[in-house]
Amino acid sequence: MNTPEIHVLPASLRNQIAAGEVVERPSSVVKELVENSIDAGSTQIDVVVERGGQGYISVKDNGRGVVADELKLAVTRHATSKISNVDDLTSITSLGFRGEALPSIASVSRFRMSSRRNGADEGWFINVEGGDVVDEGPAAIPGGTSVEVRDLFFNVPARLKFLKTESTEARRCNQILFKIALANMAAGFSFTSNGREQFRLPAGQSLPERLAVFWPRNICESLLEFSHEAGELKVHGCAGIPGLAQGRGDRIVMFVNGRPVQDKLLLSAVRGAYKGRLISREYPQAVLFLELPPELVDVNVHPAKMEVRFQEERAVFSIIRNGIGQALSRYELGIAGGDGSQERLPEMVADRPVTKKKLSESVALPIEPGAKFSSWNEFKNTDFTALDDEPKVRPGLSAKEFTAPAEFTDSLIPGQRNEPDMVHERAMDYSADHIRIPEPEPKQFPNSGAGPVYVPGSRIEYLGQVADTYLVLKLPNGALGLLDQHAAHERVLYENMKSLRTRGESRPLALPINLVLHPSEVQQVQEIWEDLHAAGFMLELESGQTLAMRGIPPGLETGAAREYLKAAVDGQAKTLDDLWIMLSCKAAIKANLPLAVDEALSLLEAWFKCPQREYCPHGRPVLISWSALEMEKLFKRK
Repeated sequence: MNTPEIHVLPASLRNQIAAGEVVERPSSVVKELVENSIDAGSTQIDVVVERGGQGYISVKDNGRGVVADELKLAVTRHATSKISNVDDLTSITSLGFRGEALPSIASVSRFRMSSRRNGADEGWFINVEGGDVVDEGPAAIPGGTSVEVRDLFFNVPARLKFLKTESTEARRCNQILFKIALANMAAGFSFTSNGREQFRLPAGQSLPERLAVFWPRNICESLLEFSHEAGELKVHGCAGIPGLAQGRGDRIVMFVNGRPVQDKLLLSAVRGAYKGRLISREYPQAVLFLELPPELVDVNVHPAKMEVRFQEERAVFSIIRNGIGQALSRYELGIAGGDGSQERLPEMVADRPVTKKKLSESVALPIEPGAKFSSWNEFKNTDFTALDDEPKVRPGLSAKEFTAPAEFTDSLIPGQRNEPDMVHERAMDYSADHIRIPEPEPKQFPNSGAGPVYVPGSRIEYLGQVADTYLVLKLPNGALGLLDQHAAHERVLYENMKSLRTRGESRPLALPINLVLHPSEVQQVQEIWEDLHAAGFMLELESGQTLAMRGIPPGLETGAAREYLKAAVDGQAKTLDDLWIMLSCKAAIKANLPLAVDEALSLLEAWFKCPQREYCPHGRPVLISWSALEMEKLFKRK
């Protein structure tokens, strides 16, 4: 067999290989050319495409321009004005710097570049076809630079068959220009496809104004602004409310130092901020701008510069999650520029919150005391059996079980001592297997006919239960609400676990409980070892594969503690938080379970005191509601 000789590739082939890295499709050409215009200080950039960009692409700007004798260098590989030595690679501030974009584009198209440098008497043009310069000379151009790309991939037919339809490619060009426009508010942009202007963005717009051109009005009006700093890191932008989440992540737009990127770390941080507010298959809307010193980020990871690498990944993850998380918390508490002294609930329509106010303002329900009884203790001590032949409280499931976490309330029953550990232990037994369900019977409201029944500490009126699953409420603004009893109890139990199981307190066992682990399980335990210790588990790893449990969290039954640990070892929960979510779901009261009135009120009171009460730990909504206007529309009154 003949061994091929080592040889130098022809220049044209080298350029086409480079083009394969930089020029993937027409939108790649638009991205590279527009970024060059931004680097040139342009304040107006106009993009025109035909046949999805395959037939024709034009990018015109009013930037600094290029002098005539440098146009040939501009279409030569590795020629650039943006860096000059190796030290510049650690402090890159421009969008393009490799010197590969123009020669790569010119090698796979019929390329014309015209430019006039500021202050020059005349402009100059250069024509390149398939990487070879075919013509050059004076050009009539008022200023700035104009690049025209015709017949993209005319000499690489194999690349053409991987392109999508013309409408799809045009849409991708639209999207890439939209992203660049969001990061450069000082510049104006226009985009025209097949002779029809798709959008025109004047310079100096605000972020919400630009977004409103591309995103639906209801999403733009409900966006929450956020801004957060930590040392040299800064993050700002806007995020959508959880109720308007969607099934795709195409409305998560991320920038690092003004550069649009697609980064798994940033995406993970955004989704982490919504954890517990969205289910796994839902994606929020978010526009995120991360700013940090150039030396802390490597933008030279990929030729297209869509991927970056951070020196301090944990700090980047934390600042993004905290920044968005704070905005979501303010929204959920109804704090919209006030002092936060009055707690609020967002108005919701059907299965999503609805707001008619912009950005961080939220529609809110005032919470004021207005219960029928003078105190919760008075309600608890009222003899309701006189209203019916049988009491409505079932043995084995009392109102005290729906206890909110101790950190959110001093005492649910005035004059009595809270016992959160005992409450938690009892609540863990509320699976369907441990609850005795009596035969359904008509419910009698306390003090029926004498006045409304309010949830203690609020103006939310309890009206009853439907389908043995949903609690019917009249909200303070007159809206009709339905609360999922299982989801609400999940939230209560989860917050209780979180508040009680992070103190590191432990109750020793007389005899240790041993678990024999698979090698993969050993690694899983080591990853969450500190979390388990903080939760109160005293553990020892013996002989490399035997896990000995010598202590368990106080107030937790030994059997339940073993199930906690086994679930963590099996990988059912990657973190302790995931474990709490799983266990709160198992322990919460189920659907199709009738609740007596005081049981329902106790659950509502405990739920009302929880943070993030609008969602269960999995991210499903707990409460949905219909305003008077929505109900009129349902009945076709409007």
